[in-house]
Amino acid sequence: MGELLKGRVAVVTGSGKGLGRAEAMGLAAQGAGVVVNDLGAAIDGSGSSRNPADEVVAEIKNAGGAAAASYASVATVEGAESIIKTALDSFGRIDVMVNNAGFTIDRMVYNVTDEEWDAVIKTNLYGTFYCTRAACRAMRKQGYGRIINTSSHSGLGNMGQVSYSAAKEGIVGLTRTVARDMGRYGVTCNAIRPVAGTRGVRELIEKKGLKEAWAKTWGEENAEKRIKQMLEVNLPEDVANLVIYLASEKADNVNGCIFEVWHGHVGIYTDPPPVEQVLQKDGRWTPEELAEAMPGTLTRDKVREIPPFFPF
Repeated sequence: MGELLKGRVAVVTGSGKGLGRAEAMGLAAQGAGVVVNDLGAAIDGSGSSRNPADEVVAEIKNAGGAAAASYASVATVEGAESIIKTALDSFGRIDVMVNNAGFTIDRMVYNVTDEEWDAVIKTNLYGTFYCTRAACRAMRKQGYGRIINTSSHSGLGNMGQVSYSAAKEGIVGLTRTVARDMGRYGVTCNAIRPVAGTRGVRELIEKKGLKEAWAKTWGEENAEKRIKQMLEVNLPEDVANLVIYLASEKADNVNGCIFEVWHGHVGIYTDPPPVEQVLQKDGRWTPEELAEAMPGTLTRDKVREIPPFFPF
């Protein structure tokens, strides 16, 4: 076992499977006591089961680590606060908060129902806020803490994921402000945009036609290449290792940063995002002047039908 987190206590939401499981296992392997939180829901947010959290707790303990299970939902204030209470009751403190719980219901914007929008926003964005707020109350008293939030490249815009995109990019703004609120108390807050073959990605590929959709977008050869990359190369453990670093004392100066991470790749975004180009004049621009100036300058290369984004 490593010692980067020896004596520390971590909470990982959504850690019964996939990325969260890899994060919980990795944190425990570095000496942290871990609260394994998982509602045990399906990837569309339905249902619940204690088995995923219990299985990860058993794995950690069998490997010589310390862990406690939580089955609460992050989507309610009561659930989020009970998750933090589990850490305090089981280990006496909370040093690391990894907000990983989330799911998506993919729909084109004109087909999204109110219920689907609310469910995705509640778990992904509200859940991150509820858990972060509860953790910050304890971390402020301690004078120490690490918060790592899970955003997504989908937040940069991804067809059919309007609710998920809104939630995940909302997490970026939340991260930047929490970093400013909590830095004076010895608490850092950062976010990651991970790419890994999680259970959600696997189901999209195997059962929901993602391979076929990618083939239409990028062609058969490129689709096959990306599928192989997702399922065979980009593993959750690749992402977990960055989370472990950010959770450690070694990352004390890293605050308010947004990272992207996958197999062999760790990138950091420029913050705040730079303004690429500016039109400047004395006085106010008129609509007619903008209609004349914009097509040849700021909007020269823009297109109505935006191509899909993929980080590799």
